[in-house]
Amino acid sequence: MTKELRPAIMMVVLLTLLTGILYPVAITGVAQVIFPARANGSLVERDGKIVGSSLIGQVFTGGKYFHGRPSATNDTDPNDSTKTVDAPYSAANSMGSNLGPTSKALVDRVTSAAKDLKTENDKPIPVDLVTTSSSGLDPDITPAAAEFQIPRVAKARKMSEAAVRDLVAQHTSGRTLGFIGEPYVRVLELNMALDDLKK
Repeated sequence: MTKELRPAIMMVVLLTLLTGILYPVAITGVAQVIFPARANGSLVERDGKIVGSSLIGQVFTGGKYFHGRPSATNDTDPNDSTKTVDAPYSAANSMGSNLGPTSKALVDRVTSAAKDLKTENDKPIPVDLVTTSSSGLDPDITPAAAEFQIPRVAKARKMSEAAVRDLVAQHTSGRTLGFIGEPYVRVLELNMALDDLKK
């Protein structure tokens, strides 16, 4: 029996060393050399301080900022561990809402969000302003979602809609390689550019 057990134990130890330690260390080292910014979380700095990540959305409130896609992430309620509370864009708890199209909670949330958006603009509401993504972390919105918010942002910042639209166009990225994915607007970068106009 020892004859069969010893090779099995040695294989577990060897594979643990290879796949659990050596491989991750090697890949991390290569990533740090080739893509250091990405390997460290694609962090965005401003005035020497980290203000976010280009991969994870943030909550922006108030009329003078573009708002991102809603987030479905949540966390344990600090007052009652049997309940959860909203924790938008929590990278520690990335997930979708898992609510189906017949869910009353989903219908109520989307209806409420649409009602709030109708007060700021009477145009058709882009779907990404009222629905969450499967990760709950989206850092970007569609150009249509940005266009919908231009009148509110322009009014709050006392700017012309044309000036805000030009800034949105400058921060709109096209499809990868010209055909993969859809055009998108990074909300953090756009809002930072808006704040930079006041400097």
